[in-house]
Amino acid sequence: MSKTPRISFEFFPPQTLDASFRLWETVQALAPMRPDFVSVTYGAGGTTRKLTHDAVSTIGRNYGLNVAAHLTCVSATRSETLEIAEAYADAGVTEIVALRGDAPKGADRFVPHPDGFASSVDLVAALARTGKFKIRVGAYPEPHPDAADSLADVTWLKRKIDAGASSAITQFFFDADTYFRFRDACLAARIIAPIIPGILPITSWDGAKRFAARCGTRVPTKLDEAFATAARDGRAELLALAQCTALCDRLLQGGVEDLHFYTLNRPHLTREVVRALGITPEVVLEKVA
Repeated sequence: MSKTPRISFEFFPPQTLDASFRLWETVQALAPMRPDFVSVTYGAGGTTRKLTHDAVSTIGRNYGLNVAAHLTCVSATRSETLEIAEAYADAGVTEIVALRGDAPKGADRFVPHPDGFASSVDLVAALARTGKFKIRVGAYPEPHPDAADSLADVTWLKRKIDAGASSAITQFFFDADTYFRFRDACLAARIIAPIIPGILPITSWDGAKRFAARCGTRVPTKLDEAFATAARDGRAELLALAQCTALCDRLLQGGVEDLHFYTLNRPHLTREVVRALGITPEVVLEKVA
């Protein structure tokens, strides 16, 4: 096993009471693993804007975690978007994950607001000018659905780094070589900022495949066959743990120092993978009379 990595987690804001309980249970389960930071997503089309702000504020205040708030260009003017960033700063947030964002529900593709940011590059540049945030951005080791060609994602990432981003978090992938090829292409393009692999612990293989289809992630045939067999044998959870741990270990062997886990607000598998990588929860001793 390679050296212990720095880790981070992604959560999404709750839209129902049950989802709210699940989020806080997830945060409580994973906070003791001492993440470098946690991020909170923005719903498609900016639909969870207030919920994201509330979740970011609560996690930072109640759990003492370094929270990176997502911010997108979707369905808002420039001034509205920067007002949201200012509200994050007022809440003590010092990191933002700046993204273009997905198209609003019912739309086929992203169309900038007439008075909004045209791209994540413009958003990053505006945030950088405030001088208030460490800015992280997204990266795509497999072609983004809107990418013109295989090199477009490297070109866009370089533009975002040059605009003021300090690191990138990748979309999830199932094959470590996918990440290594992308990292090599980025180095060839003189991108030296850290590119953190995004890891999806597979709590539902059918769900993971649907997710992959939406974001252009290739599903290896052998992995699909393995999960089909494991499901029949009642070993899907064991396979998910082994698959995710092996992927992380391969990345660490290849020189990766940071791992970002897409938890989907389901902490159990993420926690088990992190423990398998040698990270143990911090034990807080209560004062006793």
